[in-house]
Parts: sequence; C-alpha cells; structure tokens
Amino acid sequence: MNINIQYQNVSPKWKNYRMYIKPIINHAHKVLNDKRLKQSFSIILIDDLTMKELNTQYRDIHRSTDVLTFIDEFEEDYLGDIFINVKAVEDQAKEYGHTKKREFSFLVTHGILHLLGYDHQTKDQELEMFTLQERILDEIAPRSQ
Repeated sequence: MNINIQYQNVSPKWKNYRMYIKPIINHAHKVLNDKRLKQSFSIILIDDLTMKELNTQYRDIHRSTDVLTFIDEFEEDYLGDIFINVKAVEDQAKEYGHTKKREFSFLVTHGILHLLGYDHQTKDQELEMFTLQERILDEIAPRSQ
C-alpha cells in the first residue's frame, strides 16, 4: 500500500494530520476485509477555492464541498484520489462540536469508502455507508474526540 499525500495551498500545520491516515486505513481494512485497501491512492489536502473549482469543473456544482473522490478506472493497482477541503474540516468540526482530528478522519474514511464503490444516493446506500463509517471511526476518532 502506498498512500501519496499532497498539500496544495494549505498551511504547513496540515502536514501533522498525516499521522491519522494509516490507522484509519488499517482499521478500515479490519472492518471491511477488503483487499483493495492494499492498493495505492492519493489524499490531497486543498483550500476552499480549489475545492470550489474542482466541484464546478467535475460536478457542475458552483460551490465548495468538504470531500471529493475520483476513482481511477485505468490503473489496476491505483484506487484513485481523495481531495479534502481543510477549511471544511475546521468549519465542520466547530459546527458539529468535535475535534478537527475527528472531522479529518471522517472525511478520509468517507473518501476511502467512495473509492471502494460505496455511495449514499439512496437511503439504503446511505445507511450502509454511514454505518461502516462509524464502525471504522469508533476506535480511531470517536465522536467525543
């Protein structure tokens, strides 16, 4: 497994958050028992403006969002890219009353599940995906953190 972590237009403090990624992946592998988690993927931490541009370009939605996931369908051993908006991490942590670690971990987990094909377009899909998110996060970054 090779995780490429990139930082685009964000404060250097976000480099400290890389320490949370491997435990999330390890616990996700334990919960999901999915061999694809041994494949490579990228996590790119970006600013709000860059996220808005990506969301506009790829989804035709003219506003920012917290996380975007792009599945790579061409490379066999590469899952894809997860873009995380660091401003959303800060804003949503404050809004939901938990730590930035919890929100960052949530968005990484959410992105990983999307890379594995999970979605939340229907109520059943949402229930499945959100239940898995909580199972993965409960040991890594519980809601109280």
